[in-house]
This record gives sequence, C-alpha cells and structure tokens, in this order.
Amino acid sequence: MSGTNSERELITGGPVVVLVEPQLGENIGMVARAMANFGLSELRLVAPRDGWPSDKARAAASKADHVIDGAVIYETLEAALADLNFVYATTARVRDGFKPVRSPIVAAETLRAKYDAGEKVGILFGREKSGLSNEDVALADEVVTFPVNPAFASLNIAQAVLLMSYEWMKTTMASKDETPFQAVDQTPATKDQLFGLFDHLEEALDARGFFRPAAKKPKMIDNLRAVLSRRAFTAPEIKVMRGIISSLDRFSRKHPRGTGNPDDFDD
Repeated sequence: MSGTNSERELITGGPVVVLVEPQLGENIGMVARAMANFGLSELRLVAPRDGWPSDKARAAASKADHVIDGAVIYETLEAALADLNFVYATTARVRDGFKPVRSPIVAAETLRAKYDAGEKVGILFGREKSGLSNEDVALADEVVTFPVNPAFASLNIAQAVLLMSYEWMKTTMASKDETPFQAVDQTPATKDQLFGLFDHLEEALDARGFFRPAAKKPKMIDNLRAVLSRRAFTAPEIKVMRGIISSLDRFSRKHPRGTGNPDDFDD
C-alpha cells in the first residue's frame, strides 16, 4: 500500500516490526524513523515499559507520524505474532537451539519472497539491555544475525531495525547500483569554450602581475593550462569559472599589485 506526502510517494507496508518490551519512548521513536526511511510502516509493541502513547517517541520519530500513529500494543509476544506466517528473530549472539541462522541479505530476500507470495511476515527485536530471550527466539521461524565486530557486538535497537529495513528496501531495487536521483545532465564544454577560459584567466592574471619573472611566463601558462584541462569541464562550469574571473575586475584588490605567489604554478 502507499500514499502521498508532499507530492512524493510514501512507501508503506513490508514486514511487521515487533519490539519486545521496549523501554524508552525515544528508542521507539528512532525505530519508527528508521522504518519510515526504508518503507516499513507496521510497528507492534509488546508491553512497552513507559506506556503508550508517548510524546517522546513521536518527537524522536522526526515526523514518521504514520508509523507512530499505526503502532499497536500487545500484552504478550504470542499475541503480537498470532496472525503472522513467518518471523525472523534478530540477535547478535550465539543461541542454543535448532533455528536456521541467516545473514541480513538472505533474510531480507526470504521475507520479500514470502511477502510477495501473500504471506504476512515479521521481524522480532529484543529489549534494549538484554535483547531477546531464548523463549522469545523459540517463537520465531529463523534467526537473523548481523556481521559485526566480534569483540564489540553492541547495536542498539534502532540501529538493528535500520539495518534490516535497509536490506528490505534493497529487495525493491531493480539494480544494486540504483540511486534515488542522478546528477543533472550538463553539456560538455567545447574546446573553443575551454580555450576562451584559458585566455580570460591568463589576461586577468597578467593584468595583476602574476606572471613573474617574465622569463618563466610560458612555463607558468603551460602549467596553468594543464591544471585546467585535467578534467572535462561542462559548459555551465566554464560559465561559472569565467564569472569568477570577471568579478576580479569589478571589485577592488585587498592586496597591492603583484603580491600573489606565482611560484605555486612554477616547477
């Protein structure tokens, strides 16, 4: 499902995010913000410590109000999972048991396949201090764990949700190289435009006594042109450069004539 927000499509839906006994409203809000950034919108809270609704959660959500407003409270984890067909439990530590353990990429692809097939899927996240208990994990179908520093596995709940939400969003992309926007197309500059830039800049520098001593002027010009021709300018960039140079003639100099450092352009 989707809606509109400021004339842009608001992506919603996706796996249900279930937080087990979250403590701080701020953390719930940051989870909502992470979800909204990557198109997830259904949030379930199991026995939040500080109650609900929460002004602190809404403030931390940074306008992810559709997630906050849609959050549903459950007294037990069993109730929160009752209508789901498939659930992942997230954890950063080794668990005893017989649950398959998946990487975030594999988990997201599995969730996508099941979601597209019409199943209702979810991702289970634990308490801020202790994570999920073994009893919680037992209610899930599989485990997903993150490739973190083995000596410092300390993701907070919003970071964990962000990672999984990002992997979910990637499953909607036609290409792994896809980006939400591209650089504006600009017409490449012609050589005539580039030569005009050379002449304009050299004239401006010469008028200010930059090329000193005179015997080194040819070499300094060669070096200057080499710098300016190192990359392909676009036509708008040439205009910007020439506008800068033209401004030199419209404003008074702060330093006396000839106090630049032409040696920077000389071998």
